[in-house]
Amino acid sequence: MLAAHYAGNRTMTVAHADPAPPGPGQVQIAVAYNGICGTDLHILSGHMDARVDVPAVIGHEMSGTVAALGDGVDGRSVGDPVTVMPLAWDGTCPACRAGNSHICQNLDFVGIDSPGALQGRWNVDAGLLVPLPASLSLKHAALVEPTAVAVHDVRRAELEPGQKAVVIGGGPIGVLIAAVARSFGGEVVVIELDPKRRETAAGLGFTVLDPREDTLAWVEEWTGGAGADVVFEVSGAAAAVLGAVDYAKVRGTLVVVAIHPEPRPVNLQRVFWRELRLLGARVYQRDDFDTAVALLDTGAIPADALITRTVPLRDVQSAFDALTGGEAMKILIDVQAGQETA
Repeated sequence: MLAAHYAGNRTMTVAHADPAPPGPGQVQIAVAYNGICGTDLHILSGHMDARVDVPAVIGHEMSGTVAALGDGVDGRSVGDPVTVMPLAWDGTCPACRAGNSHICQNLDFVGIDSPGALQGRWNVDAGLLVPLPASLSLKHAALVEPTAVAVHDVRRAELEPGQKAVVIGGGPIGVLIAAVARSFGGEVVVIELDPKRRETAAGLGFTVLDPREDTLAWVEEWTGGAGADVVFEVSGAAAAVLGAVDYAKVRGTLVVVAIHPEPRPVNLQRVFWRELRLLGARVYQRDDFDTAVALLDTGAIPADALITRTVPLRDVQSAFDALTGGEAMKILIDVQAGQETA
């Protein structure tokens, strides 16, 4: 089979590897599609080298079908369409014992801390599988994981129907948060600098603002001077973090979604003055995955608008380069393309 590896120095390599059979309690997946996300770009940039053993097979936004079952696996059949919730926790740390196993203090994020889905055959623990309905295409199903991120973010915010939300950043996760918030009954505005991303979000029916304009005045008028109920910081930009709290109403909520590779200044005076809630939203829980599957299956998530293109596994470097350069919204890797000749 072919497998793609992060090799350090902003480089992805593709090489032949011999697939191992699934061990006891494992399922082997024939990976169909794998999406490249912001976390993968952080890995490529070297920001996560302390966690990633080089060379490393990465990838966690995926879909596929069950190819083989290890000993002791019940309730699954070869050919079942599946995705993976890529979190393995120890069940013993303080976070797990408090009921927060999804952010286990010793969390194995599969595809980062252990081998991921950018390979023709991928062995994972059976408990990580999330079944997919036959009505959901495998291409769209590759967006289940990032959609689950968005579902978790919106749930963390406790957004209620009719409330107003500002999403700072109109990339894939920002648009997904906007779509989930809208499906939950929220009113949403997206703030995005890139004109192509503004066009994409506007084409999906969202009000989109250019941050070079007076967005604060617009939000104040939109909310009758109160401020937004919820602000999602998804851009990862230092200036956005500093100004994000200005959009929030008294006792409003700021949810930090973006990965920031270094500390950022935050306007704590505003947090104090308006009694704001500042929340982190890191990954997801199982019910977030189930909701994400349902939203994609019903068409509430604009999957086709988010997927810029699909490329074969051998072209993984070009896909990373295009995303690093801001040339695409979401690129899927067709992992099976070319496997038969490997």
